[in-house]
Amino acid sequence: MATYDIESVIDWLVDGARSAREPEDVLLHICESFVTAGFPLWRVAVFVRTLHPDVMGRRFIWREGEGVAVAAASYDRLDTPEYRESTFRYVCETGKVLRRRLADSDCPLDYETLPELRSEGATDYVAMPIVFTDGVIHVATWTTRAPGGFTEAQLDAMASIMKPLARVAEIRALRRTGVNLLDTYVGHQAGERIQAGRIRRGHTEAIHAAIWLSDMRGFTGLSNRLPPETLIDLLNRYFDCQVPPILERGGEVLKFMGDGLLAIFPVDRDGGDTGVSCARALDAARDARARVAALGGEAQGMLGAQLRFGLALHLGEVLYGNIGGGRRLDFTCIGPAVNLAARIEKLAGQLGRVVLASASFAENVAAGLVPLGAFDLPGFASAQSVFGLADEGAAV
Repeated sequence: MATYDIESVIDWLVDGARSAREPEDVLLHICESFVTAGFPLWRVAVFVRTLHPDVMGRRFIWREGEGVAVAAASYDRLDTPEYRESTFRYVCETGKVLRRRLADSDCPLDYETLPELRSEGATDYVAMPIVFTDGVIHVATWTTRAPGGFTEAQLDAMASIMKPLARVAEIRALRRTGVNLLDTYVGHQAGERIQAGRIRRGHTEAIHAAIWLSDMRGFTGLSNRLPPETLIDLLNRYFDCQVPPILERGGEVLKFMGDGLLAIFPVDRDGGDTGVSCARALDAARDARARVAALGGEAQGMLGAQLRFGLALHLGEVLYGNIGGGRRLDFTCIGPAVNLAARIEKLAGQLGRVVLASASFAENVAAGLVPLGAFDLPGFASAQSVFGLADEGAAV
């Protein structure tokens, strides 16, 4: 019986696969090393589940001569026949190895992917569990077109790398989970600062940014009238009208405060892109206004009134960093600039406007804003000039 020397692959994995920059590079190195050692691999896939609000997991597929392709699977896939009839589900639920000798005429094609693989010339298919230290099971599948399929020696060699592969995959998955959670709960830029070690209370820095502060009108009344499930669904749909426009234009969502949203569009330290940041924030505001209006039209029958919101845009310096007590911290921004944005947002409701901007913001925008006058705002000694969208009159 032939034997296969793959000790170098095992040693490389035990050492942490440090030369592989990305997860797909790990799979590429393994497959190329196996092929060099004489394995008749045609297709290898690794499925790793993840902790993400939108993505169930990621699939890495290596094909002979094509390299590695990466795809994300959403949670919607869990409700499809393809998932329910998949080898991935079987291995994850049982922890057992599954093998199908596709070249045999009596081989059962009892899982969704098998007929397609056989039609492409596959002769043997093996799915093996990748077990993390917390007991969660992920999957690696091996496919060949070689006549007669895999030999026992080849199967033993593939099985021998599963434990070291699991350790490397788990480390990479945990790292990615950490990034996902930070991106989800504090935002990408704040997450990068936290990962860089800026986690001590009071660790803040002054940054210049365009500030976005928005609030839904009449939320208290809605919360008293609507069932909790309906209210949460409305809030999620309402924030879906704002978050994508902000993120698509380089903004950073910092905080949801009930029905309120705080975001920033950072400015470079030299201030050279101040106008660009303000223009992007204003463009996002117009986009969000249109989306909220469309949502309001859809939900008006349920709400019994038009869904409205107010949005303040301001440009100024904020303290950006860790604030809190004990071992519970919040990564956010504070300062007089944020306070002014909050006052302007309240003024928007009084003036019947959707979007209001400060003078410092307006002077960095080429067009689209018109002066509305100067107003006394609580906490500020002098009257503050505010500006509104030129295409927007007072709301009814």
